[in-house]
Amino acid sequence: MAEVKYSAVVFDLLTALLDSWSLWNEVAGSEEAGLLWRTRYLELTYQAGAYRSYEGIIHEAAAATAVRAARADELIRRWGELRPWPEAQQVLRALQEKVPVAVATNASIALAQTAVAALGVPIETVVTAEEAGWYKPDPRPYRMVLERLGLPPQSVLLVAGSAGDVPGAAAAGMPVFWHNRRRLSAADARVRPRYVAESLLPLLDLV
Repeated sequence: MAEVKYSAVVFDLLTALLDSWSLWNEVAGSEEAGLLWRTRYLELTYQAGAYRSYEGIIHEAAAATAVRAARADELIRRWGELRPWPEAQQVLRALQEKVPVAVATNASIALAQTAVAALGVPIETVVTAEEAGWYKPDPRPYRMVLERLGLPPQSVLLVAGSAGDVPGAAAAGMPVFWHNRRRLSAADARVRPRYVAESLLPLLDLV
């Protein structure tokens, strides 16, 4: 039997597990508009600090990138259409047979519940920025999920989707696997994840 290296796995939700890019592009009307909108949204959430309306940030990012407010409303309305990456369900189920699996997300409580349901695999422990009172990469959302798991940070692998999760989780003492499917640039070149892959499948060999 292979040695278990980590006692739990915590996932970012909207980028690590779900293909949120495709829905944003569809609602925006083009890949270019969707990329600009979502990139600005990521900047705003990771710069936000103390929690303020997540849905409001989606609207702010739309306004900043010339996306009509009606499209932001449409995105929120269609949140349940988010779909997991092709291997996400397989990986989640396999991991859940070995260790606890959790989610730490910047989404609001309501949209996080919708997004987790869209995964098609139940997740028992879900921490949102709204509950923590702060947006990642502030350490408080990471600490809250660690407290709920009852585990020390060095034993819990954080699966990042967005670049900002890498220094955020690392600062909280968590080893990081960056699921960099979109080949994003690092948020902080001084902080390197322990693992980087364009798929979730390598996780099966790490846990």
